[in-house]
Amino acid sequence: QVQLVESGGGSVQAGGSLGLSCAASVISFNTMAWYRQTPGAQRELVASVTYAGTTYYADSVKGRFTISRDNAKRTVYLQMSSLKPEDTAVYYCNSVGVLWDWGQGTQVTVSS
Repeated sequence: QVQLVESGGGSVQAGGSLGLSCAASVISFNTMAWYRQTPGAQRELVASVTYAGTTYYADSVKGRFTISRDNAKRTVYLQMSSLKPEDTAVYYCNSVGVLWDWGQGTQVTVSS
């Protein structure tokens, strides 16, 4: 089973930036994604990146977030800028389609 470890969250003021990292225990050719979840809400896909580097972004983060991956390091990144209070959530990474066990996630808190 693949293990995923997210890191890099924290607290910032609106307009600030944060970078998240997700380390996987094995090499994956899957499309990888960042998801986020707030209490009482369903987990939503924020951005995804194929093995070749093609990206997709949810409308709510387009132009502000950048997803990337380093296949040699088995790591997926999410660079977040112009953060808004509504970006506050626990952020997780996982595959797209066939989900692995979820990691512990990393908390991102944006204050106004």
